[in-house]
Amino acid sequence: MDNAAFMDEFFCQIEDIRSSIDKIDENVAEVKKLFSVILSAPTSDQKTQDDLEAITNNIKKMANNARNKLKTIERNLEAEEQERVSADMRIRKSQHAVLSRKFVEVMTKYNEAQVDFRERSKGRIQRQLEITGKATTDEELEEMLESGNAAVFTAGIVDAGVSKQALSEIEARHKDIVRLESSIKELHDMFVDIAMLVESQGDIVDNIEQNVSKAVDHITVAKEQTKKAVRHQTKARKVMLFQPTAHEKLQPPSMIFCTGKQNRRVVLAQLLQQRNATLIC
Repeated sequence: MDNAAFMDEFFCQIEDIRSSIDKIDENVAEVKKLFSVILSAPTSDQKTQDDLEAITNNIKKMANNARNKLKTIERNLEAEEQERVSADMRIRKSQHAVLSRKFVEVMTKYNEAQVDFRERSKGRIQRQLEITGKATTDEELEEMLESGNAAVFTAGIVDAGVSKQALSEIEARHKDIVRLESSIKELHDMFVDIAMLVESQGDIVDNIEQNVSKAVDHITVAKEQTKKAVRHQTKARKVMLFQPTAHEKLQPPSMIFCTGKQNRRVVLAQLLQQRNATLIC
């Protein structure tokens, strides 16, 4: 495979990974919406839970796919570093570094959404426990969550007058957190793996961002200089077109008549010779 074909194939891989990351980002936005729906209701309906599970599985699948492809490119770069043309190698490294950084940013956004949902769900459990008369500290609540047993939340609540809705919400939120933590654990190793890779590429990514910033600055300056040049030329052209000479000021306006049969080029030539003339057709 020649070098051009090789680079074409590489850019196809890059576009495929970029597309996957963009789709993950879109799914993260959907997950945030579903989190809000779940938190706004005392208990989430089954359809919402099913939708959330489907999107979560989709994110996991696409994230693993993107991670594996990034790792493959990384291995290839290490193996071929001495074989390929240096310019092509720099391009491949920079593309890989930028995509790795983008992937980590999207997955960080997903992780932050999960953590926020967990904290808000925890807060709901804490408030409902207070309603039942079983106030808990953050540490006590964390211990209850780590046990994975929903019964610890309702143990000792014997007041028959306690709202069943409060108890059912406690159980529902506990289930939400258990499902969420399972998802976080599944993605943890992959996230750490790529995050470490990006950290090792820090200089590459920083250089890329610096170069892009400089390029934008140069383009902005060039645009301003172009605008000034155009304005200057326009003013100069207006002066040349509309400022008559001393001789022209003394001459009365002449008229040039044309007919449909007359050659327009001849008329225009006459007009150019007599700037102070009026054309009547």
